[in-house]
Amino acid sequence: MLEDFGDQVQQRMLKLQRLREQGTEPYPARAGRSHTAAEALAAFEETEAAGGEPPTVQVVGRLRAIRVMGKSAFAHVEDGSGRIQVYLKQDVLGESAFEIFKRDFDLGDFIGIEGHLFRTRTGEVTVYVRSYQILAKALHPLPEKWHGLKDVETRYRRRYLDLIANEDVRRIFITRTRIVSAMRRFLDEQGFLEVETPTLQPIYGGAMARPFTTHHNALDMTLYLRISDELYLKRLIVGGLDKVYEICKDFRNEGVSTKHNPEFTQMECYWAYADYNDMMWLTEHMVAFIAEQALGSMQFTFQGHQIDVTPPWRRWSLRDAIRELAEIDYMDFPTLDALWTEVQRRGLGMSPQPTWGKLIDELLGEIVEPTLIQPTFIKDYPIDISPLAKALPDDPQTVERFEIFIGGLETGNAYSELNDPIGQRERFEQQGVGAKAGDEEAHPMDEDYVLALMHGMPPTGGLGVGVDRLTMLLTDQTSIREVILFPHMRSEE
Repeated sequence: MLEDFGDQVQQRMLKLQRLREQGTEPYPARAGRSHTAAEALAAFEETEAAGGEPPTVQVVGRLRAIRVMGKSAFAHVEDGSGRIQVYLKQDVLGESAFEIFKRDFDLGDFIGIEGHLFRTRTGEVTVYVRSYQILAKALHPLPEKWHGLKDVETRYRRRYLDLIANEDVRRIFITRTRIVSAMRRFLDEQGFLEVETPTLQPIYGGAMARPFTTHHNALDMTLYLRISDELYLKRLIVGGLDKVYEICKDFRNEGVSTKHNPEFTQMECYWAYADYNDMMWLTEHMVAFIAEQALGSMQFTFQGHQIDVTPPWRRWSLRDAIRELAEIDYMDFPTLDALWTEVQRRGLGMSPQPTWGKLIDELLGEIVEPTLIQPTFIKDYPIDISPLAKALPDDPQTVERFEIFIGGLETGNAYSELNDPIGQRERFEQQGVGAKAGDEEAHPMDEDYVLALMHGMPPTGGLGVGVDRLTMLLTDQTSIREVILFPHMRSEE
């Protein structure tokens, strides 16, 4: 078996065997711990300031540095809270125990340490070890200490190594957890009720995207991984729950890029008796709260830009934004052919799109979006790319919808919800025409949702925020893979 591994692994497996032969279990079931590394350091500072006796502690963690000097050794032990230095001496441990540590312990091994704290001559708080216990033998060496783990492919495929080697990566995911916690806390304090809706759905909906398809064998039926939880959350508004939200995984069968992962996390919330203006207020105050809680400030740096999410944010209509930056008033070109001809005439380099609204959305993404560094609501969208939104009272071709842009990145979408069941059915039917014409992202008909609306849904505002993209902004990352612990990867074969 040993010949199947490299030299370093073979050496470590021999040490593992030797530990077992001398009666030591290299993978014990339990570990005693009285303090984390950070707690031990804090405890020493407290007792030192009070003039008390240095505390005795039990600390555990991974060996990250070992320096043997004859009959003594220094090492650094790291747990989730940080690192602490430990000092081992042959006179205290005994010759056999000290020799076992020198001979059979490696960087990466997990160890339990018991001893009292003291400060070395260089001023570092250290555990003077009275006893130790191996907690897990690492059979594979860690990434090289001084240069860390740099290969992007390896970092994403073996995130555990990335977390071990790169402290900045650990900070990103700690911040992500704080972002989600703050988001949940804000919504809870605003009176929203957290709920759960189906991941497997008989009809996908709530967005314009291609789904992943699967099959339920027992029921012999096709099911889809949700692309959004919108239609189920709005059913709950029909049912009388006035404020609901869900933070969940959504799945879209689309390409992988720096901004897209097929599996992503989204927060969606719905607020009865509200409209898209209320959702703008909710959004700007929620993001400001999240930044304050996760970063300690409403100001942060993203790709060299100083961004301030303090409310209120800019409101800018989609028509005005494209008219100003692309110098096209798309209302002057009311068909796909007319608008496409104008785009080509101006040499804007857009790719062809299946509908008028999608071409407008392409203009937004290519020309307007990169300029939107400070928080901006782009509002009032074409109806043909917003099949679930309520039309403006004075413009039936435009809906009360906005998207959120920060740092040149789209991070969320919201609208005043269409609650007219007859109008909703007509929208679904129009989407069906698009599907027959080849639009793979057209929204399918959902008869059960229309039936729900027929029972009455009050005026409602809805909002979806991409958790991954918000994390990108608040951690200054340009790739979504940097903020997803296990991003989707191509097969290694």
